[in-house]
Amino acid sequence: MNVHDRLFIGGSWEKPSDPALLDLVSPHDRSIVGRAAQARPADIDRALSAARTSFDKGTWRDTPPAHRTALLRRFDALRERDAEEIARLITLENGSPLWFTRAGQASLTLQANAYLKAAEDFAWEEAVTPSDAKSPVQGVILRVPVGVVAAVIPWNSPFSSATSKLLPALLAGNSVVLKVSPENSLSMNFLAGLLERTGLPEGVVSVLPADRDTSEYLVSHPEVDKIAFTGSTRAGRRIASIAGERLKRVSLELGGKSAAVVLPDADLGETVAGLKSAALLNNGESCVAQTRILAPRERYEEVVTALKELVESLTVGDPNDPGTYLGPLVSPGQQQRVRTYIRLGIEEGARLVTGGPQIPEGLEHGNYVTPTLFADVDNTMRVAREEIFGPVLVVIPYDDEDDAVRIANDSPYGLSGGVWSRDADHARAVARRLRTGTVTVNGAPFTFDGPFGGFKDSGIGREFGPAGLGTYTEFQTITH
Repeated sequence: MNVHDRLFIGGSWEKPSDPALLDLVSPHDRSIVGRAAQARPADIDRALSAARTSFDKGTWRDTPPAHRTALLRRFDALRERDAEEIARLITLENGSPLWFTRAGQASLTLQANAYLKAAEDFAWEEAVTPSDAKSPVQGVILRVPVGVVAAVIPWNSPFSSATSKLLPALLAGNSVVLKVSPENSLSMNFLAGLLERTGLPEGVVSVLPADRDTSEYLVSHPEVDKIAFTGSTRAGRRIASIAGERLKRVSLELGGKSAAVVLPDADLGETVAGLKSAALLNNGESCVAQTRILAPRERYEEVVTALKELVESLTVGDPNDPGTYLGPLVSPGQQQRVRTYIRLGIEEGARLVTGGPQIPEGLEHGNYVTPTLFADVDNTMRVAREEIFGPVLVVIPYDDEDDAVRIANDSPYGLSGGVWSRDADHARAVARRLRTGTVTVNGAPFTFDGPFGGFKDSGIGREFGPAGLGTYTEFQTITH
């Protein structure tokens, strides 16, 4: 059993202020798979004091960007070496199927490479170019670190969420306190061990599992210069209000209810095969999942039938089995939440095509739900508008292309989406009409070289690429 009785504060493993350890419970069979210390406000104080001291000394802040990049390249090499162990830890604590956590490690390599390249090409310093040739002004525009960063991440994809904030913040020369979910204490303590071996200066980074109250204490703290948050829209609103009151810099990556627009000419076999991942990755516990599927009326029943065959073909079971496609949800609370939404869909009048609120037979010992498909869904139904965060798909009919775009955009969210068509040029034209931060055509993968984030209630700011790196800097102009 994994037992962690220390907290990673400022680069060292320290005794926690509260010696009680949290039991970490397997989503698969609800056995105890580990115990770990949890941070309290006193530990946050220590971590922020270390971060502020390190930043003010300038040991990391004043390190040349090329040297920072080289050190973080070493961190990613260590992570890549231990990719299999990381994948298995996340599966153990989260219930994410092993196929997904293994694929996630390859994705992390792409993410890191994109950030490292962005740092190498970044305009850390530029000469002022006068608009008037006769102007005597000379000077320089600097991109300097924002200061002490409070990074707060969710449980569903812990390593990706952590590195999406740690890498750009550290590459820019900031000090960071990373607050992680208690459910992820195993994988995030492993991450802390990698950071320890990377050789960052003292005080620059802390990794602290903690509850929601401690998280609010962190983001409200006067020593924090910037908040970087990934999580629910509800929590994001609270953090935005705190940031507004204190004029803290803030970036928010929040929820989604992404639409997959299936155009009339789509190859249905390829579309459904692509939606297997796009809609159901990570047990459906993904903010970018395309769970709202828009189908043309002339092919509506054909689409519903094909999706029914897909959903019923999914292997549900032990996430440690490489043959499992859907594992258990992260907690009994999340299991109950998803089952409640399935009952709600039935009450709202949606047609239950397959699945339902019953727990899959033989899997009553864990946090399992039956993958479910609803048809005849109206976009005003709660199951079409609210983020369920589980393997529940809804199919909404549309009349024509304009109607499809209208329905896709009729959402409080705007994080991701997809367009499916045999005509890629036409699909790209439709994609431009969607009010969402990212759109994939025919299941194309995301690019970490471009910005990722949301419109509307899906967030503020962007991650990845030069835009994601830039959000951890301030402009400073010096003239002479």
